[in-house]
Amino acid sequence: MLTEQTEEKLRLLRLGGMAAAWHMQKDDPNITEIDFDSRFGMLVEAEHLARDNKRLSRALREAKLRIAGACIEDIDYSPKRELERALVRQLAGCGWIASHANVIITGATGTGKSYLACALAHQACRSGYRALYRRLPRLLEELALAHADGTYTRLLGRLAKADVLVIDDWGLAPLRDQERRDLLEVVEDRHATRSTIVTSQLPVENWHDYVGDPTIADALLDRIVHTAHRIKLKGPTRRKPAA
Repeated sequence: MLTEQTEEKLRLLRLGGMAAAWHMQKDDPNITEIDFDSRFGMLVEAEHLARDNKRLSRALREAKLRIAGACIEDIDYSPKRELERALVRQLAGCGWIASHANVIITGATGTGKSYLACALAHQACRSGYRALYRRLPRLLEELALAHADGTYTRLLGRLAKADVLVIDDWGLAPLRDQERRDLLEVVEDRHATRSTIVTSQLPVENWHDYVGDPTIADALLDRIVHTAHRIKLKGPTRRKPAA
């Protein structure tokens, strides 16, 4: 009875990981061979791991990554892709996030740009950062709706708080005037305070023409490109043909 009360109190204290580990210890006939300090350390470690897993699950759920299972460990370094393993290893350390740098990933359709972007965002969540994924067309729609319903400032604030913002599919369709200004607002709020990952089929050299307005293009590129690690993926498409 005493052990059941103790386990219940652990759960009431929101120490579910510790309670589950203690329950497992009680069912282990060899647990008495381990000294008290070591057993207690195992309980604390179980609680720490459980909380870390919950935090990561929550962070990934909020990030809404396009490829939820993308991770650094599964990145393909086939020679044709010309993806530098050393650079990815450096980015996996998340120092670029701490220094508020950006990452630009370009390449033809199907070369794995979105996967790599999501893998870097996943790694950021593992390291305790908050990430957020948006395709640029959807982000622009979201901003337009926010203008209409009066939530524009609130949306900008939410985008600005993400430690890592993934903007996928940059350059798929021409920008309208309001979209240029909205995009500049998003980027300006994050400049030198947060990190952004941008993926695009367009080479960076063509981005200025894509934005259209020279003044806004200069401002956008200054805030995104000049502090960015650039990755250019090559090779054949990785997408499987439809059956």
